[in-house]
Amino acid sequence: MSNTQSYFYSNVPINVEVSDLEREQILKQFPPPSLPNGKDTFNLDHETAGNQVHVRLLVNDYQVQLTKTNKEFLKVRFSNNVGVIQAKIWDNQGAVERILPLLEQYSIFDVVGKVDEFNGFKSLTVNELNPCEEEINPFTYLPYTKQDLEGLTIELFSYLNELKSPYKEISLAAMNQFWEQFSIRPAAKGYHHNYLGGLLKHTVGLMRFARFILKFEDNPYKALMKLINIVEKAHKNELWAEIQGNQSQPFIWKGTIDHLYNMFYGAMKHKESQPNYDLLMTSILFHDIGKLLEYDHAGKTYDDFRFLFPTATNSNFENRKQAGITMDELGAMVGHIPYGVLILSKIIEKENIPVSMEEIHQMAHCILCHHGLPEWGSVYLASKKCMKWHLKMHATCRLQLLLY
Repeated sequence: MSNTQSYFYSNVPINVEVSDLEREQILKQFPPPSLPNGKDTFNLDHETAGNQVHVRLLVNDYQVQLTKTNKEFLKVRFSNNVGVIQAKIWDNQGAVERILPLLEQYSIFDVVGKVDEFNGFKSLTVNELNPCEEEINPFTYLPYTKQDLEGLTIELFSYLNELKSPYKEISLAAMNQFWEQFSIRPAAKGYHHNYLGGLLKHTVGLMRFARFILKFEDNPYKALMKLINIVEKAHKNELWAEIQGNQSQPFIWKGTIDHLYNMFYGAMKHKESQPNYDLLMTSILFHDIGKLLEYDHAGKTYDDFRFLFPTATNSNFENRKQAGITMDELGAMVGHIPYGVLILSKIIEKENIPVSMEEIHQMAHCILCHHGLPEWGSVYLASKKCMKWHLKMHATCRLQLLLY
């Protein structure tokens, strides 16, 4: 079965070729997340001010604040899969003191309250809050990608299955180890793809660019120039919309064009070298896989920590209270970039996959440098020989992370 689509302002072809049997095998081994049916989803924007509501929500965070008359109240940020819901709880009959311990212990609550509206902004005033202890599907309580997760799954594994050895073995071993969590995780807390399924969507998006640059065009530099031209045109359209008063969103491409050109200038120094497609695709798979450990949210497991550190003691994961997407208190100490290299090394070692020392270091270099600059979090290495891998990967990263 061949499925041809397009991406990036309809300029990047997506050609997924899998047979019905291959599709069935992929979905059996790597099932996409189970999504809620959506029939009972609560959308605050669809409610009328004054309505009384009874809804089950996830607590993202909360804080005690003071009114103008120095009376305490609770400001709570709930969420469901539609988005974030702001709420307040007045200190009626000692409500703040009574409810705080519940907020510290539980994440899911049955909320009874009234819809408020001020300056077009809707929120809830909570009258009753009852904790729930049942196991949850995080896709019910957190925003998630509206793209076809089954389609993204098929696309990802169609790309991985075409890789040559040892890259195919490395990539599939990582997915065998982490797929359940990889398929649901966000790619960020607030910048890009900050919703469940975002990591899968972001990773597949980068692979689309890499395939376009190295497979669909006869010259990778011609492909990069085409992509830069598309970005320039898109930014000019943004500027013109602003001049005409039609620009309601921030400039997506502001500050990007110069950076893409800098990447291009760097890549030109290696124009005599033939890029290794399989190495680049494997590096893309691993470049953000460390976010499995860097972020926390309801529905996350901690098997990734135990995989990397099997002899570690005194882990207190079972007692953690999970809520909305936030930085993991341990994962943030290391960050997803070093974790990506740790996971790559551990997979190769655990599966006993023969890989040359040079290839290991080239993949590690791509992962460590993929943010481009030290102030963006990169561990910038000095090796000019493998800089070509980093430059091509970072150019694709810079393009794709802005495509929400």
